[in-house]
Amino acid sequence: MRRFVLLTLSLCSLGACTLGPDFQQPSAPQLTQWSTPQGRQAASRAVNEPLEQRWWDVFHDEQLSALVRRALNDNLDLKLASSRLQQSRAVRQVTTAERYPNVDAGADYGRKRNSAKGLNDPSGHNGRSAFNLWDAGFSASWELDFWGRVKRQTEAADATLQVAENDRRAVLLSVLAETAQDYIQLRGVQNTRSVTEQNLDVARHSLKLSKLRLADGVATYLDVAEAAAQVATIEARLPDLQQRQDRLINALSLLMGQAPQALHAQLSKDAAVPQTRRQVAIGLPSQLAERRPDIRQAAARLHAATASVGVAKADFYPRITLTGNLGSQAMQLSDFGSWGSRTFAFGPQLSLPIFNGGRLQGMLDLREAQQQETALAYQQTVLRAWHEIDDQLSRYNASQLRRDSLAEAVRQNRIALVTAQQQYVEGVVDFVNVLTVQSALLATQEQWVASSTDVSLAMVGLYKALGGGWESVYPLQTAGGQATSFLPTAD
Repeated sequence: MRRFVLLTLSLCSLGACTLGPDFQQPSAPQLTQWSTPQGRQAASRAVNEPLEQRWWDVFHDEQLSALVRRALNDNLDLKLASSRLQQSRAVRQVTTAERYPNVDAGADYGRKRNSAKGLNDPSGHNGRSAFNLWDAGFSASWELDFWGRVKRQTEAADATLQVAENDRRAVLLSVLAETAQDYIQLRGVQNTRSVTEQNLDVARHSLKLSKLRLADGVATYLDVAEAAAQVATIEARLPDLQQRQDRLINALSLLMGQAPQALHAQLSKDAAVPQTRRQVAIGLPSQLAERRPDIRQAAARLHAATASVGVAKADFYPRITLTGNLGSQAMQLSDFGSWGSRTFAFGPQLSLPIFNGGRLQGMLDLREAQQQETALAYQQTVLRAWHEIDDQLSRYNASQLRRDSLAEAVRQNRIALVTAQQQYVEGVVDFVNVLTVQSALLATQEQWVASSTDVSLAMVGLYKALGGGWESVYPLQTAGGQATSFLPTAD
């Protein structure tokens, strides 16, 4: 017994040997500062100040903030991501259970009769009578993790759990961005419809004016027909705008986990397009890898792949498992549990792979190739993030410049329309000039609304590319590992 205990302690001391490479945070392309868009700079620019965690509040739109809070509670994609995270926690628990001894208890009773010609008959009657057999006890087994196989499995399970956690963060970030984008687009469509209706009133006024001039004999039927055609052309824009509004309200209803048109009464009333700040705080470039869920997820995948290499290497070495059992066995119930009925057995079991047709080597080659793939995927993810941010910064700058130029175009076209209408009444120009200027005004007004909408959409795209927003609403974990709600924490 003393020799066995000493042997066991010696073997346990070898457990510090862990095969396979240790994970190190991968290196990736890093920028020291954000890039500046080429050409003329817009009024609102990005600054290296702490990123707004609740960036949707920078628009100062209560309706948008309320929709975000509702989506965080009711969105089905978030609930699915939470379910997947719970599954990952359960898988980790199953995997890490191998670190601990496995203890079982069992009991058995049987009425038996052995062969008189076969093995020894415990009844002593050479198989001519049956006997009772009572059996109960405990059994235990524990694999000594000499080569770190179980440790690496646990490490891979922990990293896989981080993948699931960052997957939920990515879903959360996507829901935040989609809610803001659909809402901003909805307000843009409503503003476009408002502009169209205003132009429709102007066209109807022009039609009425041309009819009065026809009655006075100073206009022609051609003027009336052209004015009526202009009214019909503008009216034809309204059904498409209504359809786009319905589609966007449906999209928001889906994000809230609601039936189609469930938000119609709440959102059908026109409102202004949410506007952005003068300066946009986007944080520091060095914080990007810590914030973007896809980068964190790629790093976790690389960690899991690295740990799996250690598992594959450990499979080449022997496995030693300590086993033991303690129980009682008797043929009479009155003897069951007595000292004489005791049974026990303990000792190590050794399993050594000798020939497997190259399966273990193939598995090691596979794990090393997977590790290399995930390392490249990590670098690609980081590089793609920098490109997305650069594209969004350029889009934000360009959309502002376009909006400002279109605002001037709208102002000049309004002046031109008033002048053309006045000159038409005075008989200086014909009606086609009025129609041309009115069409130009409508086109530039629609383009201005679209560009104003695109400025806010570019802001949302920038915050999404920066990976911001999930920090303030990601649920805290309870002691049991269960998640709380997605509601934002209080300021």
